[in-house]
Amino acid sequence: MANPQRAGRLAQEVQRDVTDLLLKRINDPRVQDVTVTSVELSGDLQIATVYYSILSDLASDGKKAQAGLEAANGLIRKELGARLTVYKTPELKFVRDQSVQYGNHIEDLIRKLHSEN
Repeated sequence: MANPQRAGRLAQEVQRDVTDLLLKRINDPRVQDVTVTSVELSGDLQIATVYYSILSDLASDGKKAQAGLEAANGLIRKELGARLTVYKTPELKFVRDQSVQYGNHIEDLIRKLHSEN
């Protein structure tokens, strides 16, 4: 089991580096609008779950973004290996973060309530 502070630092480092790589190294149009919202590391630091959001609500855009991230996974992991000071570069799992859309949905509901009054 890894030190929780080390895991937190490493998660922040992975988030910063993945964001940087998506902006500067990955030229895939499918991942242009991807924003990394957070990273969670498994207790043994072997798996990094990278949560991301996209601006579009379209399911097709979500699938394209996921496919683009999966296609870039090897390059991102290779680049992370060169940047991170860890014995073994964690495997990356990309998961769409639904909290942004959920928050927008709640705001819409609140707006509707206010406009009815």
